[in-house]
Amino acid sequence: MPAVYDASEFVDPDAQLERLGRNPEGGRRDATPRVLTREELEAKVLETQRRLAELKQAQEALERERAALEELRRRQLEFQTGRKEMLHNLTRGIALLEEAEQETRRHAEQMASTLEAFRSALEKIRAIQEETWTPDNLSVELARALAIVQNARMEWNSALVKFPVLRSSDQAAAEEESQRAVPRSAPVWTGLSFGRLCQYGLALTWPVALAVLATALLVLWLR
Repeated sequence: MPAVYDASEFVDPDAQLERLGRNPEGGRRDATPRVLTREELEAKVLETQRRLAELKQAQEALERERAALEELRRRQLEFQTGRKEMLHNLTRGIALLEEAEQETRRHAEQMASTLEAFRSALEKIRAIQEETWTPDNLSVELARALAIVQNARMEWNSALVKFPVLRSSDQAAAEEESQRAVPRSAPVWTGLSFGRLCQYGLALTWPVALAVLATALLVLWLR
């Protein structure tokens, strides 16, 4: 059962002081302790609830502040780690790309120079006109033409070392040329008549036929 309300259980602190014979200012007072009324008790309960609500709000505000500070610390740590990582990666990447760019530029310059040399050698070879040679200038023109061809061959061999793509294309061209140079052998029976083919077939198969016939005769004799 709920306890019966007894107003004498709630005592005003000031009344306690008065009961002890002292007032709040430190003096003694001879008075009977005063009991709190219901209205005063309700007022104190409401005041306590208000203070609890304020404390709860303050706690929630502190929790939000703590969460915001933790998020700020996490983002700051992420920023510092990301900055350190990207400073390292970008510095290294710039150095590698600069080196690759210089190498590519040198390679492109060498390729452009080789292309120019190829075009010049091709024009010189195409400019050779054998039909204009005469017995009088044959030796001179032939020596000049051989020099042009030899210079072109030197340019080509030098380019093969610098550019592997030429080596692969040159190998493929050589294989294609060798395939064209070696004709495929035609079958031995190409161009033979039907009778000649039958003769060749009988010549190849008569030992087999003779063996089959002998086996059959042997089987019949044993029976």
